[in-house]
Amino acid sequence: MLMEQEQSRIIVESGTDVTIVTFTEERIVDEEQIRELQKSFEPIIEKNQDKELILNFINVKFMTSALLGLLVRIHKNVCELGGHLRLSNLDSNLRKVFEITQLTKVFEIS
Repeated sequence: MLMEQEQSRIIVESGTDVTIVTFTEERIVDEEQIRELQKSFEPIIEKNQDKELILNFINVKFMTSALLGLLVRIHKNVCELGGHLRLSNLDSNLRKVFEITQLTKVFEIS
C-alpha cells in the first residue's frame, strides 16, 4: 500500500496586513484532511491577529460539510483576535453550498 505523504494541504503567503492561505487540493472530503487543516490553521490564526486572512479556494472543486464546520471555527477564532476573514475564488458549485447553508451571511466572499 502506497502512503501519500502530503507535505502541506495549504500554501501560506504572509504580507504586512494580510495573510493568504491557498488550499492545494481539489477535493477536501475526509476527516484526516480536516484534522490536518485544523492543525495547520492554529499557528496561522495566532500570527494573524488584527490582520486580514484570505482563504483562497482556487483549486477546490468539492468539499464536505466538515470543512464548513472548520471554516466557521476559523472565522470565530480570527474575529476573537481582532482579525478579518474573507473567502475568495469559490467556484459556482461551492458558492451555492454557502448560499444554501446561509453562510454567505457569516462569511465575506469575493
